[in-house]
Amino acid sequence: MQIQTVGILSPGDMGQAIASVLNRHGLKTIAALDNRSDRTRQLATAANVQDVGSIKQLVIESDIVLSVLVPAAATEAASQVAEVIGNVGKNILYVDANAISPQKVKNIAQIIESQGGQFVDASIIGPPPRVPNRTRIYASGKQAVELQQLRDYGLDIRVIGDEIGKASGLKMSYAALTKGLTAIGTELLIAANRLNLDQELWDEVKTSQPELAKILTRSLPSMTPKAHRWIGEMEEIADTFQALDLTEKIFQGAADVYRLVKETSLGKETPEENNRDRPLSDIVTTLSQESLKSQ
Repeated sequence: MQIQTVGILSPGDMGQAIASVLNRHGLKTIAALDNRSDRTRQLATAANVQDVGSIKQLVIESDIVLSVLVPAAATEAASQVAEVIGNVGKNILYVDANAISPQKVKNIAQIIESQGGQFVDASIIGPPPRVPNRTRIYASGKQAVELQQLRDYGLDIRVIGDEIGKASGLKMSYAALTKGLTAIGTELLIAANRLNLDQELWDEVKTSQPELAKILTRSLPSMTPKAHRWIGEMEEIADTFQALDLTEKIFQGAADVYRLVKETSLGKETPEENNRDRPLSDIVTTLSQESLKSQ
């Protein structure tokens, strides 16, 4: 199969950036923007993503559909696409690149394949691919080799096997480290603020854990507008670990931290509104004070 048109579900922050890369390298990208928000429409326009209106038209016109959504929306989106696949009889390749557990991605694969579609499990590690060589897309499944065509159009696609669930499992394991660490760092810095130990703690971290200090300085400012999305991701990691007979409680707690952030003024900003130069101390103070008020 020669990929010429990629359907994007949905052109949010990550999906829009992926579409922009593909467009710049000569592929056509489309999206179904009926009933979508003004922000999503603006992001799609900025990336030259063409609006085809409905999910049905998206399936008809696409060679592959790339699902990049919040975890909670992954199954419903796949069900909508599967229904169209069954109705129009098109053997389309569906790529689920959401941050979901291996168990959930296997269920989604069955939904797509039961209607005659083909399925690839994928996971995105790294930021939206606006800067080359910083974002990897891992893929698994018998059709994963088809997705490697996108390497010719600016994306770093890495096939890691033919088993559905491997790519998602890698994402869950990696995000448990990175976003789990950010959650721990956020909570401990808020705790130090409420103990009036901000400076003392930070001086010690910079002295004894300089690499950790760099990670927190970099990760917290960019985390706040994404916290609402990371709640579901932590819950998916919890489900993944529970299925492996490991404790899920660590990541249920991480989800609670991101719920706290979500309800603050910083958590309600969009990525476009976020000030990446905001001092870390100001971020921690805002999160500490505003989350107290909301309790």
